[in-house]
Amino acid sequence: MLYYYAHTGHKIGLDRLRRAAAVIKKLAEEGVECRLLLNDFRAGLAARDLGIGEYVTIETIQDIDAVAVTGDSVIIDSNEDDHGRLVKYCSDFKHVWRFAHDAEDRSIHGETLFRVDCKDDECLSAVIVNDTYFEKEDKEDRILFFLQDMDHDKTILNNASFFQSFEMELLLGNYFFVKYEDDLAKIFNSLYEPEEYTDLIKSSSSVVTASAQTALEAKAAGADVIYIDLGKEALYPDHLLEKYGVGVVSGFDTVKTKEMLERMPLPGESKIPKINISKITQVYQ
Repeated sequence: MLYYYAHTGHKIGLDRLRRAAAVIKKLAEEGVECRLLLNDFRAGLAARDLGIGEYVTIETIQDIDAVAVTGDSVIIDSNEDDHGRLVKYCSDFKHVWRFAHDAEDRSIHGETLFRVDCKDDECLSAVIVNDTYFEKEDKEDRILFFLQDMDHDKTILNNASFFQSFEMELLLGNYFFVKYEDDLAKIFNSLYEPEEYTDLIKSSSSVVTASAQTALEAKAAGADVIYIDLGKEALYPDHLLEKYGVGVVSGFDTVKTKEMLERMPLPGESKIPKINISKITQVYQ
């Protein structure tokens, strides 16, 4: 059995789940069954919206072997400290794939890395976007804002003046507090439920987001995209987003965001690549 562990939760959001769903669906097309491992029930509900009907809940990266057994294989997408557990996984499991934490990360125990800067046969590309976003659809003229799946610090509300300078429509996050949307409705003309995520990312003409994963998905769908860099850990570095024509703004800078929206579309060196899971399927042929 092949397992895919995606670190999720109310503190880190669901970006890794969206990558996982893309890979699992692609594997299924090639006849490879892959079971999803998540950290909480809310992530499981979101997985269903992404087309993944079954999942298993575990606490942390250290609990993967509570489900996977000797001879199984596992894909690990997490920035958690494994406290030495990776040694056991690479010893007991048939194969281990792991997403690199940063540009300096290297394979330690023989695991195969997913890397943002993958340039050889020893790794796989960590730039992963669900195939559905490459299916072009008619765009609605809107500026859609999606912060991330969580906003515990009320980042949006604390930057109300920024949003009041634009006519943006808000896509709510999966982990937003109950009743938080009452306050947000005073800032945005329209609010959309998290379940509408895929449809809105595909149909919006412009997308502004603080999620690097969302930025790539929206760009693949043909939108004009601005990524708000909040100085926190992100799945993809700014220079990679810019490579694909995503505008990057540091913080909620009203002037620069307006300038960038007026300059759209921005140039990009190449198109976002589609998923290539051939190195995984080879293990099961």
